[in-house]
Amino acid sequence: MKKLVLKVEVHDHKAKSKVMQAVSGFEGIRSLTMDMKDKKLMVSGDFDPVKVVNRLRKSWLTEIVSVGPAKEDEGKNNEDTVKAYQAYHYSYPLTYSYYVPDQEETPNCVKC
Repeated sequence: MKKLVLKVEVHDHKAKSKVMQAVSGFEGIRSLTMDMKDKKLMVSGDFDPVKVVNRLRKSWLTEIVSVGPAKEDEGKNNEDTVKAYQAYHYSYPLTYSYYVPDQEETPNCVKC
């Protein structure tokens, strides 16, 4: 069991959701929590910390705060956090809306 603490520059809850979704896809992650006040992401489980950091650095400014062994009690307490995030993530589906202009609105449009 490893514990990885990262400082990730996120500014809103939408970015937080994207960060957590990107990290939650790795195999072996047992708990995942993010403190928006300090902008710290805490990941624990049996995973490769290098892969997690590399994935996050592709899209966000990421600094490693600490890497080390995790305590057994932490994983049990934080399992509820991951389950709560998954429940939140799947209970609010994304909706998309598109606008298609009429030919009458744009008479000079060639592609319409």
